[in-house]
Amino acid sequence: MYLCKPTQPAHMNYLSAENLSKSYGEKTLFENISFGLNKGDKTALIANNGTGKTTLLRILSGKEATDTGSFVFRSGIKVAALEQEPELDSQLTLDEMVATTNSSVMKAIRNYEKAVDDQSQDQNKDTQQAMEKAATAMDHLQAWDYERRLKQLLDLFRITNTAQNIGSLSGGERKRLALALILLDEPDLLILDEPTNHLDIDMIEWLEKYLSQSKLSILMVTHDRYFLDRICDHIIEMNAGQLFHHQGNYAYFLEKREERESLQRTETDKARQLMKKELEWLRRQPKARTTKSKARIDAFDHIEEKAKSIPIEASLKLQIKTRRLGGKILELKDIEKQYDGQAIISKFSFMFKKGERVGIIGPNGSGKTTLLNLISGAESLDAGSIETGETVVFGYYQQNGISLDQDQRVIDLVKDIAEVVEMGDGRKMTASQFLGHFMFPPQSQHKYVSKLSGGELRRLHLLTVLIKSPNFLILDEPTNDLDLLALNKLEEFLLHYKGCLILVSHDRYFLDKLTDHLFVFEGNGKIKDHYGSYTKYKAAKEKLKEVPKEVKKKEIVKPKKAAIKTKLSFNEKREFEQLEKDIQSLEDEKSQLEQDLNSGNHDYEALNNLSSRIAEIIKTLDEKTLRWMELAEYVQ
Repeated sequence: MYLCKPTQPAHMNYLSAENLSKSYGEKTLFENISFGLNKGDKTALIANNGTGKTTLLRILSGKEATDTGSFVFRSGIKVAALEQEPELDSQLTLDEMVATTNSSVMKAIRNYEKAVDDQSQDQNKDTQQAMEKAATAMDHLQAWDYERRLKQLLDLFRITNTAQNIGSLSGGERKRLALALILLDEPDLLILDEPTNHLDIDMIEWLEKYLSQSKLSILMVTHDRYFLDRICDHIIEMNAGQLFHHQGNYAYFLEKREERESLQRTETDKARQLMKKELEWLRRQPKARTTKSKARIDAFDHIEEKAKSIPIEASLKLQIKTRRLGGKILELKDIEKQYDGQAIISKFSFMFKKGERVGIIGPNGSGKTTLLNLISGAESLDAGSIETGETVVFGYYQQNGISLDQDQRVIDLVKDIAEVVEMGDGRKMTASQFLGHFMFPPQSQHKYVSKLSGGELRRLHLLTVLIKSPNFLILDEPTNDLDLLALNKLEEFLLHYKGCLILVSHDRYFLDKLTDHLFVFEGNGKIKDHYGSYTKYKAAKEKLKEVPKEVKKKEIVKPKKAAIKTKLSFNEKREFEQLEKDIQSLEDEKSQLEQDLNSGNHDYEALNNLSSRIAEIIKTLDEKTLRWMELAEYVQ
């Protein structure tokens, strides 16, 4: 997380960037690019992996220096940035980090506390003025209820144990913590690098709703197309060192990019035809040339440049031979799995048929990856059985990657698996050619694994899975770190894949496009099989929520028709007394759960279950306390 203090003079827009350039050695990421953001803009930055998206965001966040050019934020606005992997001090506890953060709210609180302390020691005109100034700043930043809002956000992001060290947090927890602190500071301009990574679907949908309804100005990089489409109204495309602006959502961007590329291809084809004619003319000309012919020769260079103006982009082409599946594929019979007495999977059964395409959804820590590990044999069952057909060959793409020799070159690693690969159309290709299909050109194939980017490691991991020609694919969060080009190509491959598919993903678009039904992890070991897309599942879930709302409306309307209320009815007195008991009971349970949470005696899965229950209790407490306060007005 980085909070940028603007020091530049005022501008009409929120951000102005001019002639920015950045290179690493001989590789130029971008050169002399200029753009601006206005108040209220919600802008997405789209580009292929390795072309400088994250680098550009880090430059704007003050984490890296630009080679040339400059940028300026409008004076007086608050700018906050969320990195893909937030840099947090692992030695601090969450409480210590919150107390020492340099956010504007925390600065105002510290200034106010100092002013109070100064005035208590020496009451004079100066201390009184300092006190008034500090109180005004607190009012302006709405800092008086900071602790309540902090607790509310941390609970929402399922972070309840604030005494634990940041070093003990998972990557997902660190991302959620950084995001909560940024939103708490209520910046004017938010810079986000892959904000949906490590978030489950419920949390992504909350963030999507929050950002789309807020007045925040946003610049973000994301591969989540629903998230992008529903939030952003402006897209900046970075392609071959140039910027292209699209006023509209992702669907509009795709349409306009195709129009632009189609026009470029037409112009390039015309230039190539003209270049061919000019080459024939040049070959026929005698050595002694006139001034007119020399001018034509000079013009040839311009034609040749235009004919080669469209770069040949790397393209992820996934075509592999799929082994035949027999009649019996995979059957799960009353399988069970527990951790520390907590049910993760309870008596779940399912029989897979040919071409089965299953999506898996549920909160982080609910057991999705555990199910994949049980199916693949990476973990053992507590009860039940798993029967796998003799012809089944699993291909397991794991969320956390695989252990690779960091000192090995990419080409050597692939050759160790297979020297020759048979493709879906019967063709055979070498390991080097196969790497080329995964956007590893010859110069990249001799890089050491330790030098690969996150996106390159993901593609290499996917390659090692597919090269074995599996007929049953298990993919655990395959979209993380893939750019939109690679993501679209992966989708295209999976749409035509003939084997069985199990897909765990927080990418709702990906799920909608590729799966026929869902395993929904509902907690306490319960898994529900829902037939239909994620969008249909979400719509059905929302429809169920509408019923209680109607009941509540009726309950609110009735008292308005009655006479002015002066005291509680008999039933309301009983409700009031029961609410007091319920609130006390819930407070006691919450206190006990928090002690368990801080005991250090539980693993990650158990901690997540405890956190989820605490979040449920807090929500119920808020509802019951609100009702208690309504009734308390009439207690005599």
